[in-house]
Amino acid sequence: MDGLTTQTSTKGGLGRRSQIEVTWSHLGLVFFFLLSVAMTGCFIWQYKLPKQEQSSTLQEKDSEVVQMCPRYPEPVPLDHPIPVLKEALEKVDKLLRHKIQTPGLPTMSAIVTYNDTVLWTGNFGKKNGSDPFSATPNEYTIYRIASISKIFPALMLYKLWEEGEIASLDDPLERYLSNFSIKNPLGRGRSSEQKFMDGLAFLQKGAQLAKPSGVTLRRMASHLSGLPRRLRSTNLLWKGNTEQAVDLLRDDVLVADPGTRCHYSNLAFSLLAHVLAEQTSEGDYQRWVADNILDRLGMEDTGFDITPPILAQMAVGYYGSGQLAPLYDLGWYRPSGQMYSTAADMAKLAMVLMGTYHRRILDPDTLKTMLTPMFKCSIDYFANKTGTPWEVNELHGYDIIQKDGDLDGYSATFSMVPKLLLSFTVLMSGRRPQEEDIVSETYNYIIPALEKAFRDSEKRLSPAPNPNPYVGYYTYANLTFYEIKALPNGVLSMQQFGPHVEELIPESYRTILLHYLEDRIFQVVFEKEFPCSLNLGSASVSLETQDGQLFNFSPFDPHGLSTGFDAPGLNTYNVVRIPRKPVFYH
Repeated sequence: MDGLTTQTSTKGGLGRRSQIEVTWSHLGLVFFFLLSVAMTGCFIWQYKLPKQEQSSTLQEKDSEVVQMCPRYPEPVPLDHPIPVLKEALEKVDKLLRHKIQTPGLPTMSAIVTYNDTVLWTGNFGKKNGSDPFSATPNEYTIYRIASISKIFPALMLYKLWEEGEIASLDDPLERYLSNFSIKNPLGRGRSSEQKFMDGLAFLQKGAQLAKPSGVTLRRMASHLSGLPRRLRSTNLLWKGNTEQAVDLLRDDVLVADPGTRCHYSNLAFSLLAHVLAEQTSEGDYQRWVADNILDRLGMEDTGFDITPPILAQMAVGYYGSGQLAPLYDLGWYRPSGQMYSTAADMAKLAMVLMGTYHRRILDPDTLKTMLTPMFKCSIDYFANKTGTPWEVNELHGYDIIQKDGDLDGYSATFSMVPKLLLSFTVLMSGRRPQEEDIVSETYNYIIPALEKAFRDSEKRLSPAPNPNPYVGYYTYANLTFYEIKALPNGVLSMQQFGPHVEELIPESYRTILLHYLEDRIFQVVFEKEFPCSLNLGSASVSLETQDGQLFNFSPFDPHGLSTGFDAPGLNTYNVVRIPRKPVFYH
């Protein structure tokens, strides 16, 4: 056989047949390369039809564009100072310093953290914008954080779920508030008036079995419950109670069928917080938050009640017109927006949520669940996706998890990039700048700089406790060959060798490092940046899929040597040890 025949499909199921002439020696080399560096055998290689000739200008342009990987580098310990990061933070400082000149924005405190470290703090303006002798704010200056308060009912939900006080995050509200009912004309097949008893929902009239309303605990904490923004005929200063709230809801209407549309709701968070508090020994939402979150994390300057000592530490709030803003008490809606805090306390909270702080309130798996976006929102919503309780937007390929807050006289944003262990919080007295998104602008400076710092940092790899069982020669089906050596620091390196290797594979990609994880398991690491994919004539291979893959070495034989290894993530098995280096004849 002189070549391979491929079938190229087109949209609609129609296709055409074409032939690619590939000699077996060329095919063997490509196959060899893929097994050595990619460790995927014949599972991911593909042949592409030769492209039609283009102008030399276009060809030169294409050859210059090489996407380097890792595209999204993993966070690593950093040795500060790092010039590229310092330069980015200086740009952030300049950006925010310029924003403080915006009318109606007299005070601002901001903080950037990475991992468990504060990278930068910025404090601008005066604590009291109408007093020319007022002091500059600092990271301990107190601001109202408005809707950032909604993070705490969400934390309460997940904590009670961990402790078994809540059976499921997706329990219907009726399970914990038996007399809750609301009309849902948009819900197909749902009864508009339901009652939840003993874990089952029944119609209030008759004995026919019915489904709960669809207003679940997690949907309430994710702006997916369909509950209105507020109780009808109330504002955020309403001084009622939960029983009165339920009475008002009985003749109200869901604005969306639960779980089908993002709809912002202060009502949902306040109702959730008060109902959950009834499941606790404290019996009071604010007391539970203080005992189980604020005190445990050392968030000493965060709370609900604005007492004289707190007031003395606060930045003075102003409307955009420059008029002094009153410090309203939100009454029953307190869980949705009453709280105050500082940049320093918000930095602690960010580290806790990303699992990098020395204290914790939720298990790592629970934190992953909490930081995972829930639902893609329609174009008319102010965020691309919603979470519990987050607004989620994408930037540079990362999810920016954030919570904005705006209340008379104050504006704030708490944001994280969990994949980078990065956070940015900005607290303001006054109206947030309207012409630009300072959060996106800040991350536009920091994310590329942090990625470069990760790529440029020296890899810190763990050596095997004893490298001897792994050192030696290996082969896959006598087609590809590898030598594993122990470097002076004990870390294992694996190098491909064999016929035509020097001609086909660039020297820098013939060797990979093996990072020891646990008993006989190693992780593939490229020491430096590498092309996301390599083109070899009409064939291409993705190196991006190989970075970070796991090698599972076999148990040791009677001589104390591993007999081979598998790469299960690449569907490659039975790479076996051979006694000596083979000799190749041309």
